[in-house]
Amino acid sequence: MKEIDVSREAKRIAFFLKETFERAGFSQAVIGVSGGVDSAVSLALTVKALGENNVFPILMPYGVLNTQGVLDAMEAINQLHIPLTHVVRIDIKPAVDVIVGKEMLGMDNVRKGKRNALVVGTENKTEHVLGYFTRYGDSASDIEPFAHLYKTQVVELAKHLQIPQSILEKPPTAGLWPEQTDEKDFGFSYKDADHILSLLYDEKKTIEEVVGVGFDRTLVEKIQTRVSKNSFKHTTPYKISPSPLVVLIDSSTGGELKDNVG
Repeated sequence: MKEIDVSREAKRIAFFLKETFERAGFSQAVIGVSGGVDSAVSLALTVKALGENNVFPILMPYGVLNTQGVLDAMEAINQLHIPLTHVVRIDIKPAVDVIVGKEMLGMDNVRKGKRNALVVGTENKTEHVLGYFTRYGDSASDIEPFAHLYKTQVVELAKHLQIPQSILEKPPTAGLWPEQTDEKDFGFSYKDADHILSLLYDEKKTIEEVVGVGFDRTLVEKIQTRVSKNSFKHTTPYKISPSPLVVLIDSSTGGELKDNVG
């Protein structure tokens, strides 16, 4: 897998963000922050591009399930000097309360700015290719800073950006249940996945060639199967093709046209 110049890449992404926001006519960003490395990197790069006063972090813990994630997210936010008045925390567990209750008042801080804000995403290339995301969920964003980088490359970028050590050291997790981790779900490591994905899809190697590099055939096939199984996530919603119009003349209606349906 290709190594990246992390310093150059950080500058390049920050410039891309700044230029894209300006071109689109927006000056502020909204980012969902989980306490994981991807959202922390996205947050840091967006602050580089727009400044800490133009970034609005959103924390959405599920009750007490991800308490450590909230603490880690706040450490990243404080390290970047983002105003605490910009931080919105919504417990998504009591969903009805979020919709109709007092917690929605916490969105006031965002409402003031979101008319001129874009949602910055946190997706990396590994998760995208493997289909490890929810369509219209965590993949819903206006702009993706590092969707071209594999997970291990994002981690290297995180080290360069001096993301808090507590975030760098913990295993990546979607926070779906206690002790859940991405790699447990996969049944393989990000390190192996990134190398194999790069060989298969960037360098266009065959399975035989990837096995020849030294990877176990079962692992290579498992990763390729997962990619194939989730490939539907990369398409737009399935739509029926327009039927060609067959023009018929109905003599009983005085020559009125009708189509071929019915």
